[in-house]
Amino acid sequence: MKSLTKIASASALAVLLTFSSFTLFAAGSHDHSHGHEMDFDPVENEFGEYQPKMKASRTIEVGMSDEMRFTPDVIRVKKGDVIKFKHTNNGKIMHEFVLGTPDSLDEHAEMMKKFPGMEHDEPYMAHVAPGKSATIMWKFSKEGEFAFGCLIPGHYDAGMKGKVIVES
Repeated sequence: MKSLTKIASASALAVLLTFSSFTLFAAGSHDHSHGHEMDFDPVENEFGEYQPKMKASRTIEVGMSDEMRFTPDVIRVKKGDVIKFKHTNNGKIMHEFVLGTPDSLDEHAEMMKKFPGMEHDEPYMAHVAPGKSATIMWKFSKEGEFAFGCLIPGHYDAGMKGKVIVES
């Protein structure tokens, strides 16, 4: 009977350690602490560009909530505007802000579901811890309708997305 108790205890411990390691692995090692105090290499893509040492022509504050919403969720800018986005996470869980095209964000959101611990750090994204703020600078050099979203698994599908309308 004593050996049966030891086996049951060892099995319970093995299950606990296994699930604990899955939880730690699922949390990933994604560095969410940056607020873009560093400069990135220049980037140009279909929704705009980033250059080190850009000067903002306008600041837009964006709130993030645990109701899976951005405020505002529609942003209008002029072609050529350099926007300093200041993101504030008013919630109790991690959120992120990623600029892109609707298609690129849909694709990236699907990839994040498969690899939730994937690390990425680009000048058009900010990872914001609960109660914290982060900023990004972005130049909208092309007209059109672009998108932003929180690509943490489950957030984007729950509606944590918005659009940027770039006019001439």
